[in-house]
Amino acid sequence: MKLSDTVYFDNAATTFPKPEAVYAFMDKFYRECGVNVGRGQHKLAAKASTLVADTRNLLVELHHCPNKKVVFTHTATEALNIILQGTTLADGYNIYLSPFEHNAVTRVVKHLQDIFKLNVHILAVNKEDLSFDLERIKYQFADRKPNLVVISHASNVCGVVAPIHDICKISKLYGAVNVIDMCQSAGLIDTDLSTHDIDFAVFAGHKTLYGPLGVAGFICSGSLKPMPLIYGGTGVDSANQSLPEALPERYEVASPNIHAISGLYASLQWIKTTGIKHIFEKEKENHLMLLEVLNCYDNIRIVAPNDSNTGIGVVSCVFDGYGSDSIGSVLSDRDIAVRTGLHCAPYAHTFLGTFPAGTVRFSVSYFNTESDFSALRGALDYIAENS
Repeated sequence: MKLSDTVYFDNAATTFPKPEAVYAFMDKFYRECGVNVGRGQHKLAAKASTLVADTRNLLVELHHCPNKKVVFTHTATEALNIILQGTTLADGYNIYLSPFEHNAVTRVVKHLQDIFKLNVHILAVNKEDLSFDLERIKYQFADRKPNLVVISHASNVCGVVAPIHDICKISKLYGAVNVIDMCQSAGLIDTDLSTHDIDFAVFAGHKTLYGPLGVAGFICSGSLKPMPLIYGGTGVDSANQSLPEALPERYEVASPNIHAISGLYASLQWIKTTGIKHIFEKEKENHLMLLEVLNCYDNIRIVAPNDSNTGIGVVSCVFDGYGSDSIGSVLSDRDIAVRTGLHCAPYAHTFLGTFPAGTVRFSVSYFNTESDFSALRGALDYIAENS
């Protein structure tokens, strides 16, 4: 599939291109049924509502969790704000974060620290190989009981994958609320969310789920009900001035983005047909090819797990003698798209030793081709020869 002349290695920001079925279905559905959901008794409204329900079911099926609920939001940042701002907190609570959290988490936590006297701790990770140290984490939890644990399943800076089930099983012994940011892993890493150890799992439709921008959300059991972030119409129980208690209506205020949800429905169908394990294997091939190319150059330092099997296809690099923005401009001039700077994760760069300059981030997808890597080699040759 080739929809652009640009060689695209910025898939951690949003996957591109999308499966052809996503473009086709979104266009057809929006032309034929681009109406509001839950706001009418007519056939078109019923068809739109069915699509939303079917999309929820596909997400539950993908994550093996028929015991859980799906709440849609417009962005993953909105979902994280609902969960983190709505969870009961008090002075003295202990919040644990991985060293790789995005500003969508850390800025919310900073806001909460301005309200409560919270103790924020960083989960133990070995700097040498970027592996999570489960034994040290056990001691951390025993020393300071965790109340809230937030973990990026896969880092958007260096691609390292966290052992979320192991960590959440330990923290749940202390009654912690566990929140997993799956923006870089949902639809890519086959993850069982049926366990009660994981309270909330946040997804972004436009990343590894290969859907469009404008739809995201979280998967939860429904036993914990954070305070809503916004209030307004839900299309149900309109005479009641209090928001419904039931999920997902409690958090799905105002009109949903039916166009984006239709695209997510189509991408989930594509994942189901293609097979999540096949998608992962194809991305892993592209990940290894990316590392092979980058390792050919002495002027490039790779910032990623030593063992590629412990990470996804997100690789940060530092170029000798050049800032990341300068390299990004050179690559852009040669029609190669990457991300430069801090990637909205300054604490990750502090941990990795790349703050404040940041890195050049390359991130692959299922759709990268050999010609993409050939073009990348040409551009890196040019940079090496002119350094």
